[in-house]
Amino acid sequence: MTTGWEHFGLRHGQPMSARSRVVDIPDRLRPFVDARAALGDRPFVGLTTDGTLRTDLFDLRATGVSVAPLEAAAQAFVAHLSTEQRSRALQPLDSDDWRRWINVHMNFFRHGVMLEELDPAGRRLGLALLAETLSARGYAQARDVMRINEFLAQFTSSADEYGDWPYFVTVFGTPGSGEPWGWQLDGHHLVVNCVVVGDQVVLTPSFMGAEPCHIPTGPFAGTTVFAAEERAGVDLMRSLTSAQQAQAVLRPSLHPDDLPAELRHPFDGRMQAGAFNDNATLPYEGVAATDLDDDQRRLLLNLVSTYVGWGRDGHSEVRMDEVARHLDDTWFSWMGSTADRGPFYYRVHSPVILVEFDHHPGVVFDNLVPSHHHVHTLVRTPNGGDYGADLLARHHDRYDHTHGDHRHRHEHEHEHEHDHDHHHEHDHHHEH
Repeated sequence: MTTGWEHFGLRHGQPMSARSRVVDIPDRLRPFVDARAALGDRPFVGLTTDGTLRTDLFDLRATGVSVAPLEAAAQAFVAHLSTEQRSRALQPLDSDDWRRWINVHMNFFRHGVMLEELDPAGRRLGLALLAETLSARGYAQARDVMRINEFLAQFTSSADEYGDWPYFVTVFGTPGSGEPWGWQLDGHHLVVNCVVVGDQVVLTPSFMGAEPCHIPTGPFAGTTVFAAEERAGVDLMRSLTSAQQAQAVLRPSLHPDDLPAELRHPFDGRMQAGAFNDNATLPYEGVAATDLDDDQRRLLLNLVSTYVGWGRDGHSEVRMDEVARHLDDTWFSWMGSTADRGPFYYRVHSPVILVEFDHHPGVVFDNLVPSHHHVHTLVRTPNGGDYGADLLARHHDRYDHTHGDHRHRHEHEHEHEHDHDHHHEHDHHHEH
């Protein structure tokens, strides 16, 4: 039985601010930070299984789910900012800062306006934007992640490294303009990327984590996160036959002595698609959904819905329909223990979703072996779906923005060709 985190000691490394940009990066971390920056300089492609994007997965279409409350919340937040704050918070939709998020507490890359620097009304408006972006359950868990960060500030007496409010907000594009827009929340153990195209919403990459995951006493008593995500993975894993488990299990142990260096990354642990790994090539591994029986397939869908259910009501159902359509192309893999309280990692991977769950060793605490007291979770959309990139490309293919409006591109092509040769008829009804 794993002891509670209260029995761990604290690590005592070089303090690094969550607020001010960290310039004096320790030598042990400098290569990892530089590697992330180099990845961010590469053009975005998206996650693939073999380096080749599938281009038949995402379509511009009406969902019938209103985004008006989400847009109103974004507009209210922006309107409350001062001119100087707005200059930092607002970015063009095609800004590279979309990709400069990271889940660690240190401020290596952060941008936008920090919730902590806003007045109470501004913070409330920032939280209202988060609440409109997520479901009630997703929002509650996100706020608990932030509260655990405040617990760490108090427990470790490291107020500059942790806290409830050192989370940075950036708004990309112009909400309510009729054009695509989006926003990002970026901070320790909580990253939400939200892109709105018409009434379609993309919420990936999204990251949630915590250390510790349960607080039994004190002002934060009862705060618990990731119980549902942990249980859903265990339920599916324990439903597998011994033959299926043999397929699913990639490695039987998460003990550091049993893992190669690439699976002991200080930021990512076992995760393959963490911050800046937007273009990772990740083959399918484990057991395929086509090898599962009906009950196991339901457990697999339930597992995915635990994460998709972070998203706002209505749009999460749209997303689950997309996941279900590709269920036969979905794979489940596992590393680590299947015993009670044994640490593990799991992954769900299909053409349209990637979910990763990982138990980490201590970062705040001094346990070297991963435990249930430190969890990282991540959701992505492979094949160019992250940051709404595929939908945005299709939007710009369909609509011509050079004329100051967003009529269908073929309407402008028709006008142009009619001016030059009105004797010829052209078919302008093909949409890309």
